[in-house]
Amino acid sequence: MIPSKHSISHGFNRIGANSLTQIRVHGLRNLHYNPNTVTVARSEEAHRRVIVTRRRPHWNYQQRTYASEAGASRVLPGSPRKPHFDKILVANRGEIACRVIRTARKLGIRCVAVYSEADHDALHVKMADEAYCIGPAPSSESYLKMDKIIDVCHLSGAQAVHPGYGFLSENAKFAERLSEEGIVFIGPPASAIISMGSKSESKNIMTSAGVPCVPGYHGDNQDPEFLFEQATEIGFPVLIKAIHGGGGKGMRTVIEATPDAFYEALTSAKRESLKSFGNDTVLVEKYIQRPRHVEVQIFADSMGGAISLWERDCSVQRRNQKIIEEAPAPGLSVELRESLSAKAVAAARAVKYAGAGTVEFIFDNDTQDFYFMEMNTRLQVEHPVTEMVTGLDLVEWQLEVAAGNPLSLDQSSVPLVGHAFEARIYAENPRNNFLPDSGQLLYLSTPTPTLTLPQSYKPSPTLISSNVESVAPTLVSYESVAPSVRLEQGFAQGSQIGVYYDPMIAKLIVHGKDRSEALRMLRKALDEYHVVGVSTNVEFLRTLAGNQAFIDAELETGFIPKHFHELFPPVTESAPEVLAQTALFVALRDYPKQQTSTAQSPWTSLVSRRFGGDVYERVIHLQDDTSTGEAQPMAVRIKSLVGGLFDVEVETSGTPVKFYDVSAKLISPTSLSITLNDKLSNITIVSQPPPPSIPASLSHNTMERLHVFSGERKTTLVIPTPQWLLMQGGDVLSAAAGTGALKAPMPSLVVEVRVKVGDRVEKGQGVIVLESMKTETVLRAGISGIVKVIGCKNGEMVQEGKELVNIEADEETKP
Repeated sequence: MIPSKHSISHGFNRIGANSLTQIRVHGLRNLHYNPNTVTVARSEEAHRRVIVTRRRPHWNYQQRTYASEAGASRVLPGSPRKPHFDKILVANRGEIACRVIRTARKLGIRCVAVYSEADHDALHVKMADEAYCIGPAPSSESYLKMDKIIDVCHLSGAQAVHPGYGFLSENAKFAERLSEEGIVFIGPPASAIISMGSKSESKNIMTSAGVPCVPGYHGDNQDPEFLFEQATEIGFPVLIKAIHGGGGKGMRTVIEATPDAFYEALTSAKRESLKSFGNDTVLVEKYIQRPRHVEVQIFADSMGGAISLWERDCSVQRRNQKIIEEAPAPGLSVELRESLSAKAVAAARAVKYAGAGTVEFIFDNDTQDFYFMEMNTRLQVEHPVTEMVTGLDLVEWQLEVAAGNPLSLDQSSVPLVGHAFEARIYAENPRNNFLPDSGQLLYLSTPTPTLTLPQSYKPSPTLISSNVESVAPTLVSYESVAPSVRLEQGFAQGSQIGVYYDPMIAKLIVHGKDRSEALRMLRKALDEYHVVGVSTNVEFLRTLAGNQAFIDAELETGFIPKHFHELFPPVTESAPEVLAQTALFVALRDYPKQQTSTAQSPWTSLVSRRFGGDVYERVIHLQDDTSTGEAQPMAVRIKSLVGGLFDVEVETSGTPVKFYDVSAKLISPTSLSITLNDKLSNITIVSQPPPPSIPASLSHNTMERLHVFSGERKTTLVIPTPQWLLMQGGDVLSAAAGTGALKAPMPSLVVEVRVKVGDRVEKGQGVIVLESMKTETVLRAGISGIVKVIGCKNGEMVQEGKELVNIEADEETKP
């Protein structure tokens, strides 16, 4: 069936093998696709009509395959450089797609975006010159569909594909398919992806080269019993790790040396790996107890050139995924830095690598030994910190190498200037085991970036000569570099953070003359990063950046659990000053006429007490979002005085606190100017109304939240649901309190229901497996008893708070 024609402001149909498909092309009104013929009609505003017809497979551009096959010998100095591509396709989404597009724009290269139905209004779609819908939201039906992406290449005339990271970036079959179609893969050859992208094969190669590797099993036998035997021989604890991909996906640590614990972790790791990378093969390694994660950024061209762009430290992680990275790695001696770089460059040359790659090492803090861990054959998420200390645009370098050009610098010319940090901002709840969150970005305010792309560094007039073959940084001084802030993001205010993809919202990057300055800038930038609509790790990152052990660079991958109590201090009651500020915001927001000098006082229409012609009183109740629904709300009593002043009394669990002659006014719907205790402050307060479909209850999800950003702290308060509304609507969501009810902790996909009605379960037994943001979570029984109700099924999408299973407690365990 042929769909009707629509303008680009209407819906789009997915690309199919035999269907006429509408696509979005910036600057064109209508464009429809037939697998064999493309017809383009330019908009009427162009004052002309141009019909372009192309037939597959005849494409009028030079055929190239991989970056490594673009030339056979090094280009001599002074030889003309090969031209860039005219148009590339970015086979990714989010911030990395936007990042690639920015560099391509700088170079005059047109960009083609692909997107799923869920990403119809995504930022990368708006930034690209053309954008094509390639399928439904699940990545297995869109971003991982090679045929659809290749079809778009032919349709759009894209000469090359930049895969970003994740999805198909380390898929050798995809690189081979592009080669067969005469399309350049902006990345290494398929042979290098296979050799170094496979964690098991790469370890075998490195072992043969004399590089020490972590003890483990890297073979093909995936029989669970055999793998458990290998784990027992290696010695627990062990790490189960997917041989393809990265980002902590398909990775599980097994502490308990029992078959049940091992098989559960193995099953979960394999399933997560298969969904994320299309391959469920895993390896098993000895788990080093106090490691640092240090990685070397390498770059190679197709003529045999290979250099190190120095190292990064990525030790601070949660769920085996990095959350803060820095370059260079602190505390490394010149000799160790040179040794790491030399081995990384040797690894690249061993597989005739081309393009950007990262060689990762584990550094044992106890023995001071380092071991090869894996090689990522793609651009890393954390590449901006390398860009900041070298002044090099790594995406531009990728495009140069893919076009067949040599590296533009030799090893001795690679700068190492200052220090840089990257903080990954995720939609997740750190106090709930970093569980991912989803929803709309109702409010987003960020620090002002000073850079959008890296700036190059100019050496000072006096250079110190060095050995060209050395892989240690040259002692060259550079012109002074101003501190800078950079922001890589793929979402804007109003964007939807869905459950189908990684929960990263943005990356915040800072650069300073040294580690202390960069860390100070990071703390300030995090103070200025405000998000409402989803839970984030921003406040946690701010706490981390101010932690003394982190300031002292006492780094290890177990940093978060080791310093857990410092990073997650007990939640204290909100300060009286914050409660006063919030209450005044509510009063002024609800009755904006109070802002005008001629307006009547807002309290005249309220059920309140009048003490005189000019004094009125209102009581506002507030509750900390971290408290339980049964906690007693705090009362804030406000009296309006003449001249826009207020007396405020805050009643908490302690002695009431009074503030007199407080000046306050709204300067925007989210900004309060207030003078409290003689201190003038501009406070950001953002309201988050409850979802209209959820009935009133004692659950904070059904109340209005007020997010208060004051200084370096964010406080979230709720306005309690009135008693009359609770009586009318019933406390639906808390009905199962005190029972064996298991509720969805976040919007999720039900992967596996492990029980059925009537089953007996023990406390701690896995009952439901959920997936959100490509991460699996196992819900376990909180009590022993009998399953009475199951409220979900495999494959079902469930909302946060939905009751999934109810367990009736045994008589002896009932309270």
